[in-house]
Amino acid sequence: MKKKIVIIDYGLGNLRSVFRGLERAGAAPRTTGDAEEITAADGIVLPGVGAFREGMEMLGDLQATVVNAARETPLLGICLGMQMLMDSSEEHGLHRGLGLIPGEVRRFVPTGGEKVPHMGWNTIRIQAGAPLFDGLHEEEYVYFVHSYYAAAAPESTIASTTYIHPFASAVRCGQTYGLQFHPEKSGAVGLKILENFIEQIC
Repeated sequence: MKKKIVIIDYGLGNLRSVFRGLERAGAAPRTTGDAEEITAADGIVLPGVGAFREGMEMLGDLQATVVNAARETPLLGICLGMQMLMDSSEEHGLHRGLGLIPGEVRRFVPTGGEKVPHMGWNTIRIQAGAPLFDGLHEEEYVYFVHSYYAAAAPESTIASTTYIHPFASAVRCGQTYGLQFHPEKSGAVGLKILENFIEQIC
């Protein structure tokens, strides 16, 4: 039986591409904004594109649902969804996140004419032993689009990338994972990561 994974629909994010990516990876995804369906899922995906404050506001009452569900259910945050897992963000003022991953979200500050947002393919350097990256090389290329980055604690960082300076491109705390890049747009590497996430689900 395919594992039941819900993609949280809170009005932001490229839900269709995430949905198709999870289907290709072998899941039976469902898009929902219903708290009961989220709580009953085998796995949860929190996507997102846009500003941090808007994301938290649009998530609204589902914030508590996500935090409570993450205690028992594997959760994957993607792009803005990863940033929302953090303690806080400085995007357009200081705003509280879900607090599932220690750290804060900061804006890239160019030091030598670099363009912001950070957009396109870049390297992730994977920490040994991270099950989300089983079967991949120590360095892989994935696709990014973001102007802010997660300053995560070293113990929560499972992959890093350098653009202007090093930053956490993937994080983990227990069964909660976050990816700053878009696995659904990262070809075979992204598909493998989604497959590995599905494998983490009991």
